Amino acid sequence: MTDTPITHSRVLKIALPIVLSNITVPLLGLVDTGVIGQLGQAAPIGAVGIGAFILSAAFWMFGFLRMGITGLTAQAIGAGDSPEVSALLMRALLVGAAGGAVLIAGQVLVFAGAFALSPASDQVESLARDYMAVRIWSAPAAIAMFGITGWLIAAERTRSVLLIQVWMNGLNVVLDLWFVLGLGWGVQGVAFATFLADWSGLALGLWVCRGAFARPGWRDPALLFARERLRRMARISSDILIRLLLLEAIMLSFIFTGAGYGDATLAANQILLQFLALIAYGLDGFAFAAETLVGQAFGRGRVDLLKRAARFAFFWGFAVAAVQAVAFALMGDAIIDIMTTAVDVRAEARQYLLWIALTPLAAVAAFVFDGIFVGATASRDMRNMMAVSAAIYAVAVLVLAPAFQNHGLWAALMIAFVARGVTMALRYPSVLRGAEAYSQSLRPVPTASATEENPSRFNNRSSPRTMSLTSDNPP
Repeated sequence: MTDTPITHSRVLKIALPIVLSNITVPLLGLVDTGVIGQLGQAAPIGAVGIGAFILSAAFWMFGFLRMGITGLTAQAIGAGDSPEVSALLMRALLVGAAGGAVLIAGQVLVFAGAFALSPASDQVESLARDYMAVRIWSAPAAIAMFGITGWLIAAERTRSVLLIQVWMNGLNVVLDLWFVLGLGWGVQGVAFATFLADWSGLALGLWVCRGAFARPGWRDPALLFARERLRRMARISSDILIRLLLLEAIMLSFIFTGAGYGDATLAANQILLQFLALIAYGLDGFAFAAETLVGQAFGRGRVDLLKRAARFAFFWGFAVAAVQAVAFALMGDAIIDIMTTAVDVRAEARQYLLWIALTPLAAVAAFVFDGIFVGATASRDMRNMMAVSAAIYAVAVLVLAPAFQNHGLWAALMIAFVARGVTMALRYPSVLRGAEAYSQSLRPVPTASATEENPSRFNNRSSPRTMSLTSDNPP
């Protein structure tokens, strides 16, 4: 697969299943809320909402696994290092098991800390604890799926990612209806549905990845626990974790600051943030395509292919961003009316709709560069540029929000997106230099006699491609 030319159709083949997969995520939240809402009480709805938020935030602390595994696996595939490709999948599964065990063991502290930061009524907190006490046991599966997803994306098997996501969410919906409405299990029924869906998703993911277990790399302790490879994985993971925390800090600051402008503004921002999520779902696919193709090009030592992958990802990223901008500018009013019947919230949301129309164009460079840097495993640059962007955002909020209130807050968020794109663009030449240096390291210096004996010996650095690793239909 890594010898396949980088074309527009190849980029779309990677990106489109991810976009479709992302669309299923908010639909599940709507079904969870709708099913529990049939009980006719407010407390269960609030309990499921806050419980799901707390656990999702706890699980997402391990989100670095998705990005880190994608970049490392793509490079290993590009280099033709089949044993390392299998070993990376096993390392991801081990991290999932360990991370899940830590959360299960520390669930009392996790729950107590969450409710200290976000207090709720006694009834809601009690029901939320019931929900989380069940769903916390899916932590190993949920975290391991970050690694499996990243591994499949690196292998260009995004149709498999879509298959797993549709299966998990579809099963979750069916079990929601059965457990809550059929058996009357209430909040715990929603939790059991998600618990079973998560573990079934892991089982399906392992089956889809079964080709990796046909090779010895995943069970070779010397390779699996090779010190330098583990150290590199830990360094990349820690950099990405810090980046994720900084990004979360920006978004939480936006929400909390906006809450100070009144209930109508808070509600309007929440609606518009759903638009922001849809924008991210659309752009993510092309960021993931960049991760895969850039990583494989880097692993092969092909700087020319890396540049081509970046160009194609940017082309489609900007094309989708332009469509999104026009769509929200033309249809944003109608979508707002669908999402709320409150007249004051509708009017408030319309005041800031222009910012949503600008968001795809402001954010697209940041998304695509994220993919490029993940593929090149330039995690330190990602971390540092996010820190710079977060600082720029903080200054923008301090300057603009007091003067322009919520308009100033949205302007600061746009500035943060642009800052991320610009700062990473400034570091992009460094990524290319790193790729060139790696490429040079792969070129052996031939002796005169060796060259005369076999001139082609030094022109083929790649191991035979392992097609079953990069096919959605492995044998």
